[in-house]
Amino acid sequence: MQRDNDRMLLRVLTLALLCSAHPLAQSQALPPEVEAALSRAKVPRDAVSMLVMDAQSGVTRVSHRASSSMNPASVMKLVTTYAALDLLGPAYVWSTPVYLDGPVREGSLQGNLYIKGQGDPKLVLERLWLLLRRVQGLGIHHIAGDIVLDRSALDIPEVDPASFDGEPLRPYNAAPDALLINYKSVVMTFTPDRSAQVAQVQFDPPLFGVQMQATVPLTAGDCADYRGNLKADFSDARRIRFLGSYAASCGEKVWPVAYADPKSYGARTVQGLWLEMGGKLAGTVRYGQVPAALAGSKPAFELASAPLPEAIRDINKFSNNVMAQQLFLTLGRVMPAAAFADTSSTENPLASGSFNASRASVLRWWRERISADDAPVLDNGSGLSRQERITAQALGKLLQTAYKSPLMPELMSSLPITGVDGTLRRNKSAAVGSAHLKTGSLNNVVAVAGYVHTPSGKNQILVAMVNHANANAARPAIDALVEWTARTP
Repeated sequence: MQRDNDRMLLRVLTLALLCSAHPLAQSQALPPEVEAALSRAKVPRDAVSMLVMDAQSGVTRVSHRASSSMNPASVMKLVTTYAALDLLGPAYVWSTPVYLDGPVREGSLQGNLYIKGQGDPKLVLERLWLLLRRVQGLGIHHIAGDIVLDRSALDIPEVDPASFDGEPLRPYNAAPDALLINYKSVVMTFTPDRSAQVAQVQFDPPLFGVQMQATVPLTAGDCADYRGNLKADFSDARRIRFLGSYAASCGEKVWPVAYADPKSYGARTVQGLWLEMGGKLAGTVRYGQVPAALAGSKPAFELASAPLPEAIRDINKFSNNVMAQQLFLTLGRVMPAAAFADTSSTENPLASGSFNASRASVLRWWRERISADDAPVLDNGSGLSRQERITAQALGKLLQTAYKSPLMPELMSSLPITGVDGTLRRNKSAAVGSAHLKTGSLNNVVAVAGYVHTPSGKNQILVAMVNHANANAARPAIDALVEWTARTP
């Protein structure tokens, strides 16, 4: 009997020794200051998932419900952006080819001009101007045919911009597009002119066929709710007007809104800008595809985007949803669908440039490069979703893999710095400048994930996700976790 007891004791001691050698065994409960902040926020512990681990060794200091699947909101952009860096490479660029269907004679293109979108996430107004300027550099100032915009590179279903949260005019609800121009948004700049007692209104881009009110009455008083006081009317996509006034004390203000008719936005923008640049057009701007014979030839020129790390910086620093979706869809377009689907099928659900193809591409990459399990539940890759899910443990694996990768500098530098820039610029945490963290926020969801730098020069991986009706009130608890981690010896 004594011998059996000794064997049992030996087994227990051996198991304890093995467990103590495992990084997860060195974890501890939530720090007291985090517990206290959660109590004040009235957020139960089973609505929270938190993980703190050494980025190099994997030794875990905090692990609370780290294997629970949670909605990460925009923290999901970490999966999309690191997958893109790893699969496409840091030198990747998008190209937007331009084709001429006819000869150029005496400054006139005798045919159509085709612009083929291929998913560039940042074809903003300045770069569209550059593209059209290059067209003029070919000696073209008059187009006898049409300007045709080709959006066929991505297979995207039509989406109602109000479907997610009933806010169709919020720029973050803009839908992706193979030829995404200026995020489908109108930027209005209000500048007080005291001598004329009006605020001048500048609209960018100049939308063809849209009446835009050039001035707003100027009033005295405080600038509390300038947008509400303007009483903007966006109900008619062919006219933008203001029924209210603008307070002189506001100074200059910039207000971006998603255009009320996103389907016509690209055509209106290209035509409006072309005419503003002095170009002439006999036909119109319309949507269509580059003819097969023309697509097989060399384009007149191609406009190249900025390199991938610059796009990723915008995506992560400012949590740009539509850019993240453009990047996610690019993975489905660039990676061959044959790698993920039965090509003998007459109906391939993984059409190039579709969300299905992108999900398949990223999940295969995850299993090969990150983990054979713990795969995230993907939707559109941006976190602007109620379906996407991931565990803190899985995010920890992703961040540790990235940390040990040559791509680590590109990913880390794309993350907001606490109290310094991006979505953390206004963060009041005492850990100013000590962490690079991706943030996420939806109704009932608050999350952060990234790297915290300690005084000893080490880096800790931190993940925190809260899914609860009081999630927003739990921000101080997340700040407390960041501050506690930053004090790590």
